[in-house]
Amino acid sequence: MHVVIDPIRNSAGAIIGFAKITRDVTDSVQAQTALKEAREALYQWQKMESIGQLTGGIAHDFNNLLTVILGSLGIVQKRIQGDARTLSLLENAIAAARRGSSLTQRMLAFARRQELAPQAVDVGTLIRGMSELLGTSLGTNITVETRFALLLQPVFVDPGQLEMAIMNLMINARDAMPEGGRIVVSAREALFARSACQAPENFICIAVADSGSGMDEATLQRAMEPFFTTKGLGKGTGLGLSMIHGLAEQSGGKLILKSELGHGTTAELWLPISILVTGQGDVDEADSADLKSSKKRPLKVLLVDDDPLVLLSTRAMIEDLGHWVQTADDGHEALALIREHDHFDLVITDYIMPGMSGAELAEQIAQLRPALALILSSGFTDTPTNTRLGWPRLPKPFNQVELARAIALVRA
Repeated sequence: MHVVIDPIRNSAGAIIGFAKITRDVTDSVQAQTALKEAREALYQWQKMESIGQLTGGIAHDFNNLLTVILGSLGIVQKRIQGDARTLSLLENAIAAARRGSSLTQRMLAFARRQELAPQAVDVGTLIRGMSELLGTSLGTNITVETRFALLLQPVFVDPGQLEMAIMNLMINARDAMPEGGRIVVSAREALFARSACQAPENFICIAVADSGSGMDEATLQRAMEPFFTTKGLGKGTGLGLSMIHGLAEQSGGKLILKSELGHGTTAELWLPISILVTGQGDVDEADSADLKSSKKRPLKVLLVDDDPLVLLSTRAMIEDLGHWVQTADDGHEALALIREHDHFDLVITDYIMPGMSGAELAEQIAQLRPALALILSSGFTDTPTNTRLGWPRLPKPFNQVELARAIALVRA
């Protein structure tokens, strides 16, 4: 209430009474509170969006570097024979590069640019299939309890990424209970609105709750930021929750964390219900047995990339497969070469390039040389693989085996 009291005076100036006006300001106070909360939510969203853009750009550059490293090390490994010590060092370097590739995938997951193969997934079946793995990973001092509805609709998500997300949540819960405790994994169907401006819809909520130490408000606000971790040095990358956040956002859902210091943490992964009767994730597998077909007849390949290191490394891998290669630094140079020569059998182009993107280059090539095969190479998931032209995609980073497989599939 807002109260104003004014004195009432007579002609002599003496107070003879009071006038009181009382106003109900509940709506105004609630509006101010809602506005403050909306501003805070907008600030958090803008901060996460900015971090996501930065992270995605860094991951893109790392993918280019890892492509060079993996490709070059792979060729050197093939050419060194009989030197066990050197081969061992090379294998260690390749393993480290692959670990770096895994980190970039997590960074792309946070930036919502990871490669997903969504399909209809039965959450109960998926978690039951993980029970043996969870038993060995969580330890004997952790009790796991599951609570699922008898009839639960499938969610539309990448099953492998969902399994990894649930595993990360349960490992985080375990680490929050060093002396042991209980983890409750539950799934239910409920109405959920991803934002204040959207109407609630039926979602599936997968919740992982622990009886651990919990988090204070400041830690909770930063928990999903990449590289932020409350674990000790060397015990975590700080990318687990950010990866799950990215998976949820990219899948049309949301990750919500609830925690109170000393009273445990609950992570809720809200995912949209699949509208498919059967999963759409069943795709024809590549015929990996025909990798050697890339060496059947030498191809004339036009390689396009704005990164000179990637050009050099990828050219070496292609030539090592027995093909002839010509390179171009951008889409305009590539188009000039295609107009000048009609002998190219295949174009392999990067997707993110200044001036002309790989997709724009592919459109131009489709008009100039409709029969010319083309492969788009990218570390991002916004590469248009499902367009009318059906361009195949070569994810970065790639090694020589994956490159040979892509070439074999194109020429099949």
